[in-house]
Amino acid sequence: MSLVELIVQADERGLAASGVACLDRCLPLLADEGEVLRPLWAGIADGADTWAPRLAAAREAMEAAVINDETALLVRKMLAAAPSEWAAEPLRAWSDSCSVVALEIHQQFDVVGDRTIGAPGTAADGAYSDWVERCRTGVAEGDEGRPGIGPFTAGPLVTGELRRQIQILEILSETAGAAGLRQALDLSTEGQRVLRAVVSRRARAQG
Repeated sequence: MSLVELIVQADERGLAASGVACLDRCLPLLADEGEVLRPLWAGIADGADTWAPRLAAAREAMEAAVINDETALLVRKMLAAAPSEWAAEPLRAWSDSCSVVALEIHQQFDVVGDRTIGAPGTAADGAYSDWVERCRTGVAEGDEGRPGIGPFTAGPLVTGELRRQIQILEILSETAGAAGLRQALDLSTEGQRVLRAVVSRRARAQG
């Protein structure tokens, strides 16, 4: 099943967790803000009861983050766009947008694939939108077992991010309660470490 199909079928819990997880993995772009979304994960567990106030607190914390470039600004804008209403349709639209932006950001930092580091364009100006949408709607298993890629070329960062997005939605559809959220958070933390390492290497290379 493609990533787009999983998003269409997800419930409020899965959609909220999917969107927050995308943000979580992109937090290395915001320097030391790696833990800022942890309370929001608890809000997902409680559902409608605490989602809105925890979202407001996360937005306030994110507003204090130092923004160094337009890609990091996208991460903050994604959180600002999150719906306060715990309802499937607004959460689905937001989760879908987070999925696209997270993949675009990872493609911007990738070293192989249809685009490479240093290629013209950024995630902020939509340079990767068409390419990313092909990945999101691709077959469930492509060359060498890479999920969602199908015949299209993807680098390791995009392949890993797409895999995590798919796995998180599958886990949350199959595993109820805190156990599913814990697995989703663990996957997201793994992805955050990967992107943080890439961002650090690029910063060192640029002096």
